[in-house]
Amino acid sequence: MHETLEAFAIQLIDLSRAEPDGSRRLVPERELCARLDVSRGALRERLSQLESIGILSRRQGHGSYLQAPGPDVIRTYFTTMRALGFLDSSEIAEAREMLETVVAVQVARRASAADAQRLQALVDEMVACTAAGDHDAATEADLAFHASLFTILDNPVFTMVHNGLAYALQEAMHDRRAAALAAETPDADGRMLTDTIHYPVVDAIAANDPDAAREAIRRHFEVHSLITLDTAKEGTA
Repeated sequence: MHETLEAFAIQLIDLSRAEPDGSRRLVPERELCARLDVSRGALRERLSQLESIGILSRRQGHGSYLQAPGPDVIRTYFTTMRALGFLDSSEIAEAREMLETVVAVQVARRASAADAQRLQALVDEMVACTAAGDHDAATEADLAFHASLFTILDNPVFTMVHNGLAYALQEAMHDRRAAALAAETPDADGRMLTDTIHYPVVDAIAANDPDAAREAIRRHFEVHSLITLDTAKEGTA
């Protein structure tokens, strides 16, 4: 049996059979012990490790299955890191900006007209909710907008990272929007730049223009950073 957990998982794939749902059913423990030349105790310890990170599930009366893990492990990691003080909002914001800049460019290359319409509707919802004073709903629309970029991209690696960061991003988004709205003055139509800055991103994606999408998403983050920086300076003045 291999020493590393990932190598052990790969070994198990060869000792399993594919199921219709994409998972793989392991052979019985007795056969695993014989094929891997390990004791049942050592085997169960390794299987428990895989179960703890979501790669293995035990189904009562049906055996053990290898499966694609969900974002729980990554989410727990980032949430705990933040709670312990090893990860702060600025680091989350930096990672998010770098990640979403790449994602927006790729989304602009492959988005359909229907995708752009859904993004447009979410920005419209942001604007309407902020105008109505329903800031929680506006934040949810903002989060949904950014999550939709990853949905459109439909890349499992980016989806896993985004979902893993979801809770930390949600907390950071609430703080960021609150700071921005406190510092902003509405435009002539009563709309906040915090919301309307998303429209150029939608326009670039609708036009399938990667360069414009890159500039629009960068401008989005620059505007938010400038607004929140000004608010922070006022708070320390």
